[in-house]
Amino acid sequence: MPTGHGARFEVVNDDFRAPYVADNSRWAGFSYRRVGNSGLLLPPISLGLWYNFGDNRPFDVQREVLRYAFDHGISHFDLANNYGPPYGSAEENFGRMMAKDFRPYRNEMVISTKAGWDMWTGPYGRLGPRKYLLTSLDESLSRMNLDYVDIFYSHRFDADTPLEETIGALHTAVTSGKAMYAGISSYSAERTAEAKKIADDLGTPLIIHQPAYSMLNRWVEDGLLTTLDDRDMGAIVFTPLAQGLLTGKYLGGADGVARATDRPSIGGDTFTKENLDAVRALNDIATRRGQTLAQLALAWVLRTPTVTSAVIGASSVGQLKENLGALDNTEFTEAELAEIDAATSAAGVGGWEASSEL
Repeated sequence: MPTGHGARFEVVNDDFRAPYVADNSRWAGFSYRRVGNSGLLLPPISLGLWYNFGDNRPFDVQREVLRYAFDHGISHFDLANNYGPPYGSAEENFGRMMAKDFRPYRNEMVISTKAGWDMWTGPYGRLGPRKYLLTSLDESLSRMNLDYVDIFYSHRFDADTPLEETIGALHTAVTSGKAMYAGISSYSAERTAEAKKIADDLGTPLIIHQPAYSMLNRWVEDGLLTTLDDRDMGAIVFTPLAQGLLTGKYLGGADGVARATDRPSIGGDTFTKENLDAVRALNDIATRRGQTLAQLALAWVLRTPTVTSAVIGASSVGQLKENLGALDNTEFTEAELAEIDAATSAAGVGGWEASSEL
C-alpha cells in the first residue's frame, strides 16, 4: 500500500494556541500493573492509535482524546509503523502532539511502536529482517519526534528469517538506546519460548507479548498465557472488544453489520448468528453487573494476572470515558465466569492467533 498521504481533514487549531497543562490528579485514578517481573508498570487500560488517529479523523478530535487519556492516568500510548490510514500517519499525528503538548511529560509516558507487517513496497519493507526492523524504528522515531521508544515490538513472526536475526535486531534497538524494552506480538507459545531464550542469552529485556484476546477470541488460553507466566513475561492484549463486536453497537443485528464492514480487518462473516446471540447474552450479564457490554469485556480480560494491560481504541472522549468505567468493577464470581463461558461456547472470532506464522 502507498505510504504517501491523501487529503487531510482541515486542522482548526494546528497552531496550538491553547497550551496544554496536564491534570495534577492524573495518577490517582487506578493502580498500575507490573509487566511480568520487570520494573515497568503500565496502566490497566492503554490507548492504541491503530485506526482512529490517521488522516481519516479530525486532528482536533484526536488531540482531545489523547489529552483526556493522559489526564486520566493512561500513560501508555501504543503505535506501529503502519497505523493510519495511510501508513505512518498515526505516528506523524502523535508526533505533532508530542512536540506541542506532551514534550514536558515525556518521562511520565510509555510509548511503544512495532514493525513486522507491510510498511513500504519492495522486499525490504515487511516481516522480520534486521534491515527492515531497524530502518523502520528510525523512521518511527522521526515521525513521532522522539529519541527513543519505551517498547519496540516485532509485530509478527517471520518464518523465512532466522528468529535469532529478528530478536537480534530488537537487541540492537535496546543497546543503541533507541528502545528501553523489547516485545513481540502474535507469536505462538512455542515461538515465544524460543524468542525469550534468544533474548535472555543476549541480555535483552524481552518482557512483553501483545496478543489478540477477548471473550470471543481465546487462543492465548491454549498455552501462551502459561508460557508467559513460566518466563515472567507480561501480556498486553489487543482487540479486547473484538473490533467493536463486544460493544452495544451491534445488539440490533443487521444495521450494525452494514456499518461494520467499512472497518478494516472485520468482515461480514464475523456477524454470525452464534456470535450475535453470544453478544446479546453477554449484554444481559453486563446489565446485571451494572456495566455496559464494553466494560464487561474489558474487566474480563483484565481478570487474568498475566494480562498487564488492555489496548483499546477510541474515536471520542465519550468512548474513552465509558471504557475507563470498566475499572470500577473488575471482580467476577465463579458463577458469572461460568455463565460467560456458556454464553460464548458456540461463538468465536478469528484474527491474529499467531497469524504471523501462517
